[in-house]
Amino acid sequence: MKTKVHYQKTLIKMRKMKNRIIQAFTLLLLAFTFFACSTPKLSQKQSVQNMPEQFADRSDSVSSAQLSWREFFTDSNLVKLIDTALVNNQELNIINQRLNRSQFEIRSRKGEYLPFINFGAGAGLDKVGRYSRKGALEAITYIEPGEEFPEPLPDFMVGAFASWEIDIWNKLHNAKKAAVTEYLASAEGKKFATTQVVAEIAASYYELLALDNQLRIIERNLEIQTKALQIVKLQKKAAKVTELAVRKFEAEVFKNRSKQYKIRQDIVETENRINFLLGRFPQRVERSRLSYEEMQAQKMFVGTPIQLLESRTDIKQAELELAAAKLDVKVAKANFYPSLELNAAAGYQAYKTSYWLKSPESLLYGLAADLMAPLVNRNAIKAAYKGANSKQIQAVYEYEQTLLKAYIEVANQMAKVQNLASSYEMQAQQVEALNRSIQIANGLFKSARADYMEVLMTQRDALESEMELIETKQQQMDAMVNMYKALGGGWQ
Repeated sequence: MKTKVHYQKTLIKMRKMKNRIIQAFTLLLLAFTFFACSTPKLSQKQSVQNMPEQFADRSDSVSSAQLSWREFFTDSNLVKLIDTALVNNQELNIINQRLNRSQFEIRSRKGEYLPFINFGAGAGLDKVGRYSRKGALEAITYIEPGEEFPEPLPDFMVGAFASWEIDIWNKLHNAKKAAVTEYLASAEGKKFATTQVVAEIAASYYELLALDNQLRIIERNLEIQTKALQIVKLQKKAAKVTELAVRKFEAEVFKNRSKQYKIRQDIVETENRINFLLGRFPQRVERSRLSYEEMQAQKMFVGTPIQLLESRTDIKQAELELAAAKLDVKVAKANFYPSLELNAAAGYQAYKTSYWLKSPESLLYGLAADLMAPLVNRNAIKAAYKGANSKQIQAVYEYEQTLLKAYIEVANQMAKVQNLASSYEMQAQQVEALNRSIQIANGLFKSARADYMEVLMTQRDALESEMELIETKQQQMDAMVNMYKALGGGWQ
């Protein structure tokens, strides 16, 4: 009979526990429904920007961006400069430290959805009034036969305490994924910065070579003009020309000497620009002594626009930042839903540490679950959610803008390479014709069949055309470097 009564009581307890569980889940479902329905509805945007199938009327099977910068740049001095910059450049080193910080951010986000366990110990002393309720109870209570509560009452405790937020809505996991995606975007940003540094060093190096060529041409022309000035002075003594001719030739010599100093200053500034990129104080930059005729731009292969998605690291960065922004929207939305946190504690507590060994009397433990949801004044959560959604829409526009910018940059540089090649060919013929005309003008001047102004103007035109030819050659080399950068090369 007793067994039957005990069995019935157990069934009643189980039914009560089942009903409580059902009630708890019903409340949780109602809370979820309420908070899900009260989440603000926001407009969404998806990227609709698609790359064309080819660049204008040209499409190569391979892209020059697939070459590493060591393969693309063949000048050994330039390779050494880039090597040094990739180690010492302050901007790249600053980006490295930002990446390190992003790694720690990932670890921090990962730790948020794991249990927090702390170990603690404490001691205290408590004296209550004898005529208070607690004091009266202690006075009549015995711990052991003949032993009363000590007065004042010590308290010693040692134990472990744990708390764990159950990631019901994947809020914490999505936050960690967003941090990882941001880190990957920063890594792509470092590659893009590397491309920028490599291109800037290469462009400055070719500018330095062009300035060296201009300086040599100025010096060569100064020698020619100085000799011409001596001839004019002799002719003036012979009364073949006037003082005006002598002064005109002197003015031309002074003019080119002034240009000589200006070019030397440009050389100093260009060298120091390279030194800054290399992270070192001003010093001479080792470089080749190539003439502008020997400076040959490489043939460029543009590949297909789709290949830009793989080679252009700024496109990858924008794509990853868009993915991170989408995850941030999910995290912000999850803040509207209830959060469940578990708390647990276990340890020993007694007024004598020797009593810790008396278990379970000195044993303490606890387990609690808290279900919390925002109910009133949710404006901050709504603002964060709307802000995250706006950031995601902004990331879509930035991604589309990056795609468009990449395509246009390649198209512009492709046209520039072709047009500069044609321009250089025409200017080279102009220089050749003017150099021949100098010899003709000098011969005519000596035989008195041409005046000094014709000789002077011919020399000036020849010098200016050769200087312009070097500038065009430099622009060709710049276009080659910029094409390589536009295609996404330089970070490999």
